[in-house]
Amino acid sequence: MSIVSTYCPHFSGRRRSSPNLHNAPSQSFLQHFSSQLRLPSSPKPCRAVIAMSGSGKFFVGGNWKCNGTKDSITKLVSDLNGAKLESDVDVVVAPPFVYLDQVTSSLTDRIEVSAQNSWIGKGGAFTGEISVEQLKDVGCKWVILGHSERRHVIGEDDQFIGKKAAYALNEGLGVIACIGELLEEREAGKTFDVCFQQLKAFADVVPSWHNIVIAYEPVWAIGTGKVATPQQAQEVHLAARDWLKKNVSEEVASKTRIIYGGSVNGSNCGELAKEEDIDGFLVGGASLKGPEFATIVNSVTTKKVVA
Repeated sequence: MSIVSTYCPHFSGRRRSSPNLHNAPSQSFLQHFSSQLRLPSSPKPCRAVIAMSGSGKFFVGGNWKCNGTKDSITKLVSDLNGAKLESDVDVVVAPPFVYLDQVTSSLTDRIEVSAQNSWIGKGGAFTGEISVEQLKDVGCKWVILGHSERRHVIGEDDQFIGKKAAYALNEGLGVIACIGELLEEREAGKTFDVCFQQLKAFADVVPSWHNIVIAYEPVWAIGTGKVATPQQAQEVHLAARDWLKKNVSEEVASKTRIIYGGSVNGSNCGELAKEEDIDGFLVGGASLKGPEFATIVNSVTTKKVVA
């Protein structure tokens, strides 16, 4: 596996004015992955951002995306049911909508089930959508909102995502709130600006942070085989926690779990888990392999050793 360089933009940790990201063409998402990813070779010094590390339980989510068949999911659920998982980890999987009932009815209670998206309000004449009420009816406890594929392929903007999160929370679903920058935004030194803007859209409308997990997923690392170095991930997690401390509250900053996603697998999860502000993972492709997903869940033991 090719790991990205240790390039780190010169961030101040303070919110600066940033361009309107909603006008960026969705084609840019696909263009990034049609050519080889490159990061600048001349590193710049980074200014540290001081904040508290999360005090919540380690959290690992598996996002199955648009993958699977009835047979393959039966096998995956069987593997997960038989896996030995560390007890002090919250574990969640997010199957495609059409398999939610199959998974909730056959998966061990040790693992909770999440949806991959939900509608902005109560159900009705909204073709192709799925409501929070329907998700709860089939046993979902969580929903993933703001994933980069929803932002940059489907075209959902920050405010729309924030409103979906607020509705889900008000109706009793936990929210895995995704944030993250495009490659061009990282190269331009705007990683913090982008992530802070996305955080603000959640903070402006959510009723409480009690049932929110933040997932930092740099877009250039999702499904590409590239992964942020532990130091790159830690820097953004620390900055996000500091933003919460300054703009929401010190208690929310301390208790909110901030997990990392972006080509996480059984080989790199241990080093990532050692970082103080990485409170778990949101896993894509590797979550489709039961034994490897269990390895990622159990990487919490690495964090225990460091602590």
